[in-house]
Amino acid sequence: MKGLLLFTAGALLLSLAIDRRRTWAGIRFGVRMLIKLVPTLVTMVAAVGLILSALNPGALESLFGGQGPLPFLAGLVVGSIALIPGFIAFPMAGILRMHGVSTAVLAAFVTSLLMVGVVTLPMEVRFFGRKAALWRNLLSFMAAAAVALGMAVVLK
Repeated sequence: MKGLLLFTAGALLLSLAIDRRRTWAGIRFGVRMLIKLVPTLVTMVAAVGLILSALNPGALESLFGGQGPLPFLAGLVVGSIALIPGFIAFPMAGILRMHGVSTAVLAAFVTSLLMVGVVTLPMEVRFFGRKAALWRNLLSFMAAAAVALGMAVVLK
């Protein structure tokens, strides 16, 4: 993180040295975009907080436990609805693994959790348009299912 901040500061200083007027215009444009994005981000964070408070590892464990295609599909669907950052998702997957959830189901859950975002769909529609957002989520869901199936075959 520190390296990224140093790189950004260096790039900004270089840009200011090359063309001060265009750099400030870019900064103003970025700040306006950020201000427009804040209400959507706050709404999304609130939705994620509500989902996280509703889902606990015990509930997920009972949902994902067992054998067969049903826990696998549940992992894909629940992962697609909920949007949880990786730094929370991976430890949660570790806890579920310790409680006996299969690796294939965990792969389905985590992959769809990180690739598909039903919660973020309104924000995506706002920025990319309805058609692009729906296609991105549909293709991401299919890719998540393919990755999870591949993991199930490889780790069997």
